[in-house]
Amino acid sequence: MKIISYNVNGIRAAMRKGFIEWLQTADPDVVCIQETKANIDQVEVAEIENAGYPYHYWYSAQKKGYSGVAIFSKTAPKHVEYGTGIDYMDFEGRNIRLDFEKVSIMSLYLPSGSNEARIANKLKYMDDFQKYIDQLKKEIPNLVICGDYNICHEAIDIHDPVRNKNVSGFLPVEREWIGNFIASGFIDSFRYFNKEPHNYTWWSYRANSRANNKGWRIDYNMVAQPLQENLKRAVILPEAYHSDHCPHLVELKF
Repeated sequence: MKIISYNVNGIRAAMRKGFIEWLQTADPDVVCIQETKANIDQVEVAEIENAGYPYHYWYSAQKKGYSGVAIFSKTAPKHVEYGTGIDYMDFEGRNIRLDFEKVSIMSLYLPSGSNEARIANKLKYMDDFQKYIDQLKKEIPNLVICGDYNICHEAIDIHDPVRNKNVSGFLPVEREWIGNFIASGFIDSFRYFNKEPHNYTWWSYRANSRANNKGWRIDYNMVAQPLQENLKRAVILPEAYHSDHCPHLVELKF
């Protein structure tokens, strides 16, 4: 099973930039989308269906043009879970999960910390999300949590760890949280296969950052420990240019 996660920074804008053609070429079984910035009735879903994804599920924010997650699948899931049941998370459309026979796949869009109030909101979200996942794993051990976590874990995951040490996304408290999240029973699938530096998933639009590869690795496919023996490969796909993020892939064998 080939799973791709992609923060598209607006699905309609990405589709105008060739997202559908790219999707057909990449050919994942499941694609997890973050930051759709759209409701389903605003999207040409026939293009998604014609690309081979008749099963597509959307969970949009109440605020128009903001946040939102989706999952597109080639095959029908057994169950779709919209949101977490935690109201302030669900108002912003940050979580959707598809349950299949052998694996459950979640698309997550964790908040950014653009100011002090949003940092406080992010930290609360992180704590509540950890508790939610701790409970969920008891019921569903074969979880893959794909998405934009808006956190770099280690110094290797950011182009300038010294100057960014007090910037949200690389704060000590955020780094500690994601380390603890992994330690709670997950595998950072990309790092499982690749220990090399200079591998990023997001670049600022400023200062020619992407061309100079001055990026951050803030997007992850976190695979629950029971699926470790099913891991086949995990790669970042920086050649896709539909967003300020790029897609990243994990492949599982069953």
